[in-house]
Amino acid sequence: MPRHRTNDISATTARTVDRRSFLALATGSVLGLAACSPGVATVASSEPTGKLPSGAPPPGTKLAVAVRTTRLQLEPAGLKKDLAFTVSAWPNLTAGPDIIQGFRAQSIDLASNAGIPPIQAKAIGVETKIVAIQVRPRPIYTFATAPGSSIASAADFRGRKIGFSQGQAQGVVVLRALKEAGLKNSDVELVALPSTQFLTALQSGQVDVAPLGEPTLTKYLDQYGKDGAIGLKTDVVDLLTVLWAPVEVLNDPARAAAVRSFVPLWAKGLVWAWENSDEWIDTYYVKDQGVSEADGRRIVSSHHQPQFPVSWDKAIAWEQETADLMAEGGFVPKQDVSDLFDRRFEGLAAESVPAAYRETP
Repeated sequence: MPRHRTNDISATTARTVDRRSFLALATGSVLGLAACSPGVATVASSEPTGKLPSGAPPPGTKLAVAVRTTRLQLEPAGLKKDLAFTVSAWPNLTAGPDIIQGFRAQSIDLASNAGIPPIQAKAIGVETKIVAIQVRPRPIYTFATAPGSSIASAADFRGRKIGFSQGQAQGVVVLRALKEAGLKNSDVELVALPSTQFLTALQSGQVDVAPLGEPTLTKYLDQYGKDGAIGLKTDVVDLLTVLWAPVEVLNDPARAAAVRSFVPLWAKGLVWAWENSDEWIDTYYVKDQGVSEADGRRIVSSHHQPQFPVSWDKAIAWEQETADLMAEGGFVPKQDVSDLFDRRFEGLAAESVPAAYRETP
């Protein structure tokens, strides 16, 4: 990346965290500033109206679906024939702030993210609901250090600059890691960056450490491991992967029916990928993400078998703990997350997969 571009990022985007800069960074809009104080109550998400449609969506129903993995799984898993509505677009977006912007612009109807983006959306008044849940009991993020860094454990984070994106799972992973290491947020310098800029920040030394997921971590270490960059593992997990949608989508019976029909395909696609790892490694990691087959196998071997909870009680408790942690840091107002879950969909994903993939209470 040209040096002048790196300097631009350093001057305008990578800045020490404060509440206003974080909400603005995470949403790309000053509209979030009204919600930046923990003492300000946010607008609660309105409840979708009516019973969940049980039949197929009516002909002509369309959704824009930002779930790239499902898109790649449908055909090899033999599920494409079961897609009961028209996908008007498959936006290749995964970052929480980008999805929130897409929801607000009405350009995305359904997406997959970690648990933190719905909390962020509520904090700025974007009304959304979670409609499906996968739990991941193993850590999926590793703290990558900048080339030449002397960091060897989370205890070494004290006084260091850490890449931190409030509106994404990586942000909560940082907060949980600091808490487990006995450090306060004030013991480090949290640098406000979207996760898409973590690599640039590590390479240029703008941050000393940042959480990376796969396959980004492997690509980074392959390039900079020879210069002293390392991947520092912790026990911090990011428990939830969710499907979520704007309330206005779920208030539309036709689109709500389409969402309902998509949830089983999402869950079945994840199970297919687990049971057909060789084909999935080639389809996703090698051809789509550009990593080697060997690295793809190593990445997949670190994953846990997908699990879909029959009851959402544990997931809601986890989400509340996450929201409380964010509120304690002053990043979002204190909120009750129970209204983020559309429990009309509860158990639908679990019911669509074999018993071995269900998490029971």
